[in-house]
Amino acid sequence: YRMLGSLAEADDAVQETWVRFAAAGTGGVRNVSGWLTTILTRVCLNILRARAARLEQPAGMHVPDPIAVQAHDATPDPEQQALLAESVGLALMVVLDALTPAERVAFVLHDVFGVPFSMIGQLVGRSEQAARQLASRARRQVREAGPTTPDVGLPQQRAIVDAFFAAARAGDFDRLVELLDPDAVIRADGGPARPGASVVMRGAAQIAQATIATASPLADFTPVLVNGIAGMLITVRGRPVSLIAVTVTGSRITAMDGITDPGRLARLGLAGLSPGSRG
Repeated sequence: YRMLGSLAEADDAVQETWVRFAAAGTGGVRNVSGWLTTILTRVCLNILRARAARLEQPAGMHVPDPIAVQAHDATPDPEQQALLAESVGLALMVVLDALTPAERVAFVLHDVFGVPFSMIGQLVGRSEQAARQLASRARRQVREAGPTTPDVGLPQQRAIVDAFFAAARAGDFDRLVELLDPDAVIRADGGPARPGASVVMRGAAQIAQATIATASPLADFTPVLVNGIAGMLITVRGRPVSLIAVTVTGSRITAMDGITDPGRLARLGLAGLSPGSRG
């Protein structure tokens, strides 16, 4: 999932790896874990390269698949628990999407899983030194993107996110600006069904204005956890219209990453998340 940012493609990659594993057998394989890592990485690389060749959306316009559970759900099912344990924030996933396939693989394998560069070089067809440089370039892009993970606990995140949406319901421009970092960014992915809804917007005042302009009096708000951080599911008459992950740094919102693509929202299985308060 961290390698691809797509739940469906991650599942496909695992299935393809399993098929190859079953076909090859394990009799002559001394290091099964290393063998699986090699095959799975190459499958992911092929998927990433095919995606890059399609140039489906400009960098930054695509928000990867989120993993959402109810904010007060203390016992998510085992599959959700496994996914949440493996997840990273959507803000970081967006940055990873902007990397080249080789950079992404080098960064995820080394910085997340601790795979040595000697092995990474073999996997991406580069020297060990070139693999180090790939990961270094990826780290630089992650740093330059600004805060991608919250630096406060969930209770403070939740308080700030709830205050933001309360201000949105009330049309309180000043309060919205107060809760947003001056350089905050919002990334919304409307997908092919709603290309006009795919935007990247920066600046507290602009985001506050857009939030008030697009607020619906029929909206219900359900607090959720999105990739382990505070977020909000917005529904209208029981139909999901937006799922938003919010990155909080200090006492302000630095990033909001949302999906408004009806098709993707339907595939995420959000129907079980009950509505919260009516705006």
